[in-house]
Amino acid sequence: MAELAGLEDPRAREVNERHGDDHGVNLGRLRALAKRLRTQHELACRLWDTDDTAARLLALLVCRPKAFGRDELDAMVRQARTPKVHDWLVNYVVKKSPHSEELRLAWSADPDPAVAAAGWALTAERVTKNPGGLDLAGLLDVIEAEMKDAPDRLQWAMNDCLARIGIEHAGHRARAIGIGERLGVLKDYPTSPGCTSPFAPVWITEMVRRQGGEAS
Repeated sequence: MAELAGLEDPRAREVNERHGDDHGVNLGRLRALAKRLRTQHELACRLWDTDDTAARLLALLVCRPKAFGRDELDAMVRQARTPKVHDWLVNYVVKKSPHSEELRLAWSADPDPAVAAAGWALTAERVTKNPGGLDLAGLLDVIEAEMKDAPDRLQWAMNDCLARIGIEHAGHRARAIGIGERLGVLKDYPTSPGCTSPFAPVWITEMVRRQGGEAS
């Protein structure tokens, strides 16, 4: 904790806080510290229990993802207060867990929008890597009905899922683009030069073009 405190950078904190993350550690320096520590699961658990954002990010880099039980991961996603902790927990830990599919199903319908967002993030991963058994048309039905009025974090995860369905599954592409156009979610999201807009119709069309396919 003292070493993390020594990495505090006021400019990094200012940038991070604009994104809802209450820490001032440059993530490159945090990763360098994690690389030096290597995997230390007991330390990771102690760091997580501090409720300090920088410590929790470090914990997610030095933990052993498959060592967490289902109920531990469920508790952790509910404790993840900040967007970066939530994102790293899902991407670096839960996706590598043997409990990921069980949690995906449970979380997707959770009344807590942050927890539901984790479920949708796991669903988006399956859409791309392991779509067998997924009801893609049913997912589009839910997205069409609920995404526009969803809280920000949940809306973002549902939009990601919408785009991935359109990118990866040509038979659903026209409908995915149509849903994105009708709902207009993230249409005006500021996008840096050279980056692809998160607006699903633009995102789908651009990624399919890069893959040498047809957008519709």
